[in-house]
Amino acid sequence: MVVSRDWQEVRVLECILGGLHIDCEVESHPERAQAKLAKTKVDALIVDCDLSGTDQFLRNLQRDSPFSPTTPLVVMSGPRQRCDIDATGALFSFEKPISVEQAVRTLSAARNLILDGRLRYHRQIIDVPVSLLCGPQKKVQAALVNLSQGGIGVHLDRELETRQPIQISFKLPRTRYTVKARGEVAWTDQHGNAGIRFLNLSERMQRGLQLWLAQRYFAN
Repeated sequence: MVVSRDWQEVRVLECILGGLHIDCEVESHPERAQAKLAKTKVDALIVDCDLSGTDQFLRNLQRDSPFSPTTPLVVMSGPRQRCDIDATGALFSFEKPISVEQAVRTLSAARNLILDGRLRYHRQIIDVPVSLLCGPQKKVQAALVNLSQGGIGVHLDRELETRQPIQISFKLPRTRYTVKARGEVAWTDQHGNAGIRFLNLSERMQRGLQLWLAQRYFAN
């Protein structure tokens, strides 16, 4: 979302964002933008600090946090003191008139954060068997139904009752890679569904999962 009434600069931003394959919604009234953010998720927010009412709008953002703290906030304005820009809480900023080169660099960095955020919370639907070792002598077979960077969703014939750390083992589809990790049960229900959170994944395993999930995400 772009919050601005400077249509010349907005047209430049729309052109740059289009080149980065990012859809853009423009709102010229900060109070309307505030209302939309309370109801709708956005991946990034660009605010024109020269627009009347945006100082209060940005203070409200910092106070109420209507969107994820990982959502990139970009501010643009005429020449301002660095401390004034820092006070907005923005991750990125650039001055008007917009330098296309600077804006491309800034918005490309913001785009990378957007993709990181999407991948961090993306759950890939999957259907493979998974082995759960719940203690030294209790091995349980389950169906793996979804996978994320942080854990897995599984389905069993009965409720998963253990609350102790468990060992997880499953093969990633279309690879030779077997994920072996420790986990803990985050939630269960009476229908045999459960969510298991990964514990202490190695850096190599984390990277392998990230790459596999990214490939599936962009293939969809």
